Amino acid sequence: MNEDLSSRLIVDTALHLAEEVGWQQVKLHAVADRLGVPLTDVLDRFRDLDAVANAWLLRGLYAMLTPPDGFAEMPARDRIFVALMRWFDALAGHRRVTGEIIAAKAYPLHPHHWGPMIFNLSRTIQWLRDVARLEQNGFRRQVEEIALTALFLSTLAIWLCDHSPGQRRTRDGLARSLDRLSVLGRRSHRRFCLTG
Repeated sequence: MNEDLSSRLIVDTALHLAEEVGWQQVKLHAVADRLGVPLTDVLDRFRDLDAVANAWLLRGLYAMLTPPDGFAEMPARDRIFVALMRWFDALAGHRRVTGEIIAAKAYPLHPHHWGPMIFNLSRTIQWLRDVARLEQNGFRRQVEEIALTALFLSTLAIWLCDHSPGQRRTRDGLARSLDRLSVLGRRSHRRFCLTG
């Protein structure tokens, strides 16, 4: 095993290669060639290209879980906004490739990716609830999780096509969605998504 070769460097190299040829065309031997290492050094860190993709998406999660100073004092709505935007901001440098990664995971002939993708989405929402300090339980928690999942996916759809400066379209879309959830929460007296 090459001790100087980091997992981060492998992921970065795969992403740069994907920017040139597309994610579906990335081969791990090409990543190893670019790094000047044997293919076994890549295998020592990643079982396959999907594991490289998971490591990339995990960077978004780590960014989401590293909030800025003063985060805990913000209203719940703002904590959700900041946490989600940290995920999107962290991956923005390779937005197109991220979309290709997600599309590859959802590809109809790759059902072995569907289950893990659904579980990873669920875990991301659980981490979002945790970092945003949302405290609902029981039925209200279930409603909150559904609302947060829909919020994440609808914002992801905007983000994947957002070429505006500073991801303005994504920020505006997320803010509007949070405002709608806030109104809905007040009307239903459940206050899902925006308590804590």
